[in-house]
Amino acid sequence: MMDGQGKSDRSIVPEKASNEAGELVEEALEGRDLAKRNSRERDTIRTQGREVVNSALERVRQAAKGGKEEKFTALLHHVYAVDTLREAYYAIERDAAPGVDGQTWRTYGEGLEENLRDLSLRLKRGAYRASPVRRVYIPKADGKRRPLGVPVVEDKIVQRALVMVLEAIYEEDFLGFSYGFRPERSAHDALEALDRGLMTKKVNWVLDADIRGYYEAIDHEWLVKFVEHRIGDRRVVRLIQKWLKAGVLEDGEWTRREEGVPQGGSVSPVLANVYLHYVFDLWVEEWRKRRARGDVIVVRYADDFIVGFEHRSDAERFLGELRERLARFNLELHSEKTRLIEFGRYAEQNRRERGLPKPETFNFLGLTHICGRGRNGRFTVRRQTMRERMRAKLREVKAELRVRLHDPIKEVGEWLRSVVEGHQRYYGVAGNYRALSRFRYFVVRLWWRALRRRSHKDHLRWERMARLATRWLPLARIHHSYDEWASRMRRPVQLSLGV
Repeated sequence: MMDGQGKSDRSIVPEKASNEAGELVEEALEGRDLAKRNSRERDTIRTQGREVVNSALERVRQAAKGGKEEKFTALLHHVYAVDTLREAYYAIERDAAPGVDGQTWRTYGEGLEENLRDLSLRLKRGAYRASPVRRVYIPKADGKRRPLGVPVVEDKIVQRALVMVLEAIYEEDFLGFSYGFRPERSAHDALEALDRGLMTKKVNWVLDADIRGYYEAIDHEWLVKFVEHRIGDRRVVRLIQKWLKAGVLEDGEWTRREEGVPQGGSVSPVLANVYLHYVFDLWVEEWRKRRARGDVIVVRYADDFIVGFEHRSDAERFLGELRERLARFNLELHSEKTRLIEFGRYAEQNRRERGLPKPETFNFLGLTHICGRGRNGRFTVRRQTMRERMRAKLREVKAELRVRLHDPIKEVGEWLRSVVEGHQRYYGVAGNYRALSRFRYFVVRLWWRALRRRSHKDHLRWERMARLATRWLPLARIHHSYDEWASRMRRPVQLSLGV
């Protein structure tokens, strides 16, 4: 139901899902066939439920597309529907760490249908309570640690169910140059959009910006106001507020947070995107149209964004006004990670004429971007793996090889193959072949040294090590080219660049 102009639209309200579906019968002792039948029944329940969920979300999506300024006043029934909760359960990570209650995905699933029906009823009558998140830390490439919040399984399910509903609405609102944590959009899409913008638009200056402690700085009051622009269902808003106020449990001590959303929950990336949609995206789109004198391109991935300018005056004015804009919403740019640099087709020539060295480089999504020349002598943007990222990954490999020192070669080889393949699938962009080859070479060297430590008598010769590397480790390969990216994009390149 929507409240725009006092009209109601019941077409977005799905048919009531049956709460009786999915009742499992007790298995007999010798019931192999019965066990298989139960498995088929569960598959049938899930398949039928997925069709109901998709149909309901499509109606929400069409309503959001047709009324950009309307508010949704009846959404919670989409969240607490058992079919939606079931889909959410299967969508969350199965091997993730447990929350403060110690419950895992598998233990919750032992009585799945009963648990989901109980959860649905508590959500419906407002008896659902959010649990504190368990604070853990993961290492970053720069040696620092990133805080993550681990919710309990039940909170993960409800958050994931709400995300499915929110995405149906906000994917019709979010702008084309926003890429982070959105369906059908990846970091490689953002990288290729940036590459096309730098290559095809009049870009001479680049603002490489990062928001300091973004997830921890999000203002709860402003966030709720932004959500209420589209969500008029107070029950959904209160559900979000419950997670914001649940607090953090660290070393047995509970702490209430007055600001920030914990990284780790399913709903956090969507809320973070909603916040920046109103704080940054809409503002920068309007600034580009009304204030800029020349071309401006924008690519944002979560709290990291790149803005390219034709004129330095535009860039400097934009940076000053951006600082003021962010300060209004309790945010600030990271002074060490935010830079305005000369970068683009004519940057090298212009700097040479002024007696300056080559243009500076900038990092974005793990890749260093460099002004270069192709084989034909024309300007191109070279991209290579950030040195800090490669060194951090090699340190991880070295530490793990010590743990696996006496494991069979087959097991270690299979593990290293997965490491190298995963590295190449992310960093395998056009022009980065040499860095991929270096990473593989260093992995081989680390493995060689580890194998030589296994015995003081048997000194493994490099010739044999080379054969092992050929057997187990894939050669460097480019996985992402512009043609592949362009064929995947649903929206025009111009919209994806924010131009």
